[in-house]
Amino acid sequence: MPNSIYPITIYYDASCPLCMAEMGNLMLRNREANLAFVDVSATPGASPLPGVPYADLMRLLHARTVDGDVIRGVPALRAAYEGVGLGWVTRATTWPVIGVLADALYPVVARHRQRIPRFVVRWLFEGAARRAAQHAAASGSCSQGQCTRR
Repeated sequence: MPNSIYPITIYYDASCPLCMAEMGNLMLRNREANLAFVDVSATPGASPLPGVPYADLMRLLHARTVDGDVIRGVPALRAAYEGVGLGWVTRATTWPVIGVLADALYPVVARHRQRIPRFVVRWLFEGAARRAAQHAAASGSCSQGQCTRR
């Protein structure tokens, strides 16, 4: 994991069940505090990320690296997962064909994310979040998206 971009700030839509499930999973796994989380939906119409319009933040996941670079979409997801030691989850998105498909499909999924049935969201993230919570409880305490070891 390249530490040069961490910590990064993830700008996400907490009004979206899919987004919240994914971010909740990442928050539980954020034991090294490589990620900070900002709920864009908490301030409707106002962008918490200078230079990026609110509508853009609500359209795609964005992240700001420690040196101020803004990444969006699949690269932002990849950086988030790498930041919590789960780079293998998104590694296929770096492969030539799969990467091109992921970059093309991500905006479509993001545009329709509010329509994804909750049972699909639970199927995708419930087991992962349960394992993350169990691991966090066994190894330390978590508060406000940050976990510390005992």
